[in-house]
Amino acid sequence: MAQRVSQDMVAVTALEPDAELMLRVKDGDAASFALLLERHRIPVNHFLYRMVQNQAVAEELAQEVFLRVYRARLSYEPTAKFTTWLFRIAMHLALNCLRDGRAERGHASLDVETQENASRQVPDRRPSVEQDLVFEVKLAEVRRAIETLPAKQRAAVLMHKYQELEYSQIARVLSCSESAVKSLLFRAYETLRARLAHLA
Repeated sequence: MAQRVSQDMVAVTALEPDAELMLRVKDGDAASFALLLERHRIPVNHFLYRMVQNQAVAEELAQEVFLRVYRARLSYEPTAKFTTWLFRIAMHLALNCLRDGRAERGHASLDVETQENASRQVPDRRPSVEQDLVFEVKLAEVRRAIETLPAKQRAAVLMHKYQELEYSQIARVLSCSESAVKSLLFRAYETLRARLAHLA
């Protein structure tokens, strides 16, 4: 049995550069931790921001995520993808934060990120000011619709659409089956389709 677990870990490590880096962190390599931080800080921050809808709280939670990763380095075993483990930590912190109501205090608007994303997605051909405004309004509506979803559905959509995690990874993060993830996503997308039908 121990040999099989060991083979699983070797297989995951062979496929996963992040797990390789985390094993180096476990061995005391601070540079590998800095590399993991650099690679995952922005996606984790964006995920948390979309979950709690407050930039300052999201940044604080992101720091806590990486602090927990570092503290857990000695017990780390690469039995799953590093990102699955990482987003599971982020997910738990976000849900705890929403339960505590911390995100509600000093609630920040999504406008800054909306503008950020809009500027990133502008094609080479410069659109007119009117097209820019229409795009920003639509993007803001999509963001608001996602915000109104129940926390688990929102997390599933964010991981599926924005982080591009597989169903199996999302299932591990949410501690449920893949069929439960598909059901969560189905309900979430049906709700979003209904709310955003006017944009079609």
